[in-house]
Amino acid sequence: MKILKDILYGVSLRKVVGTTDAEISALCFDSRKAVPGVLFFAIRGTESDGHAFIGKAIELGASAIICEEFPADLHDGISYFMVENAAKALGIAAANFYDRPSEKLKLVGVTGTNGKTTIATLLFQLFRDLGYKTGLLSTVQNQINEVIIPSTHTTPDPVALNSLLAEMADSGCDYCFMEVSSHAVAQARIEGLDFAGGIFTNLTHDHLDFHKTFDSYLKAKKSFFDGLGNKAFALTNMDDKNGMVMLQNTRAHKKSYGLKNIADFKAKIIENHFSGLLLNVEGEEVWFKMVGSFNAYNLLAVYATAMLLDQDRTKVLTSLSRLSGAEGRFDYIISPSGIIGIVDYAHTPDAVQNVLSTIQDIRKGTEQVITVLGCGGDRDKAKRPVMAQVACDWSSKVILTSDNPRTEVPEQIIRDMEAGVMPQNKKKTLSITDRKEAIRTACHLAKPGDIVLVAGKGHEKYQDIGGIKLPFDDKEILTEFLNLVS
Repeated sequence: MKILKDILYGVSLRKVVGTTDAEISALCFDSRKAVPGVLFFAIRGTESDGHAFIGKAIELGASAIICEEFPADLHDGISYFMVENAAKALGIAAANFYDRPSEKLKLVGVTGTNGKTTIATLLFQLFRDLGYKTGLLSTVQNQINEVIIPSTHTTPDPVALNSLLAEMADSGCDYCFMEVSSHAVAQARIEGLDFAGGIFTNLTHDHLDFHKTFDSYLKAKKSFFDGLGNKAFALTNMDDKNGMVMLQNTRAHKKSYGLKNIADFKAKIIENHFSGLLLNVEGEEVWFKMVGSFNAYNLLAVYATAMLLDQDRTKVLTSLSRLSGAEGRFDYIISPSGIIGIVDYAHTPDAVQNVLSTIQDIRKGTEQVITVLGCGGDRDKAKRPVMAQVACDWSSKVILTSDNPRTEVPEQIIRDMEAGVMPQNKKKTLSITDRKEAIRTACHLAKPGDIVLVAGKGHEKYQDIGGIKLPFDDKEILTEFLNLVS
């Protein structure tokens, strides 16, 4: 139980009706989850307005309401607080309710279109290997030291987020590394958190179904850095054209990394094979298990972050050389006959190109590259034809299929993708709605030495069809069919 006035510390209140001395049992922004003594936040969402459910929350026992507009009827014994932005108020209140856990450890956020999961996961693995108690908040999973907690969102809601951070602090964690999605920034899920640092990876076409314009998407990413304090660091990718934009107006210490342009932390690719990367990192050659130029950026970002967190350089490079990154990110297998299968989470045009260009850099030149590609339903439709075009430009054969169609008709999603297939590429393109059948077909088309890329779902162990999540594991299915054709 917490006292209401302590929970509201730092929240800008426009109007108050009632007491601030009441005891609060929990915080809630879903009226269906209201219980006696709860503080309910009426948040205006994309699909519903929490103000319409204030009465329901009170019926279930809510004793205080945070809202942007008072309801017509005010109940006796209920405290009402008017704020300008209820979502921001929730973030600040959640931090207060859980005793500001982000201040009890060093919290580092990773944002950008691609690379967030890999960088956050590598940092978690690295600092665990260096002997620290560490937490992870990522798309794949949340983790507190050895304890794995399933993940439902890239960045949890403020209540779940601060609850997890409090668990980490109580478990003695020294660090937490978390993905910071653009949705989370726009929806104020990170409001009230104290970050020790922020990392920017890159910015490409994605999430325009939510942000509507690329400029809005960019501003969401940038506002994360705008909110960093003067004791934090802001680390950006100098090789991305938006890298320096992220550092404009930030109070944090500005640092950079890159492979091409002048930067504070530099690396160079010496060798790039399916077995790994040989990099020159600030004058020292190190062999890493991870593959591809995009992973060279990820590794350099992790190294730079470790240096900014005052870690020993030799220990960091030694540890990083042993790590293999996040599940479903350029996750490859080799069949008994020598067909190479790769599973990757690539679900944006840039990510698909990154994976395929990496394959192009490594392949000897005679092998086929067969790509299985789908696009998610109820998501940014504009990227569908672009992703198909990229896949065709970089592949010998392309099979367009379902990803997570969700509530959309799978065949319509595929038709949207087909619009990006140029006339000269139609002969090498197939459309197969059933994802399992698409993967089977790709494996049967492959000969020894060929490369089969299954892109889009990566680590996911399900396929969302009509709102129902059915068991589906790309790597498991790819492995099964590669072994059958060997």
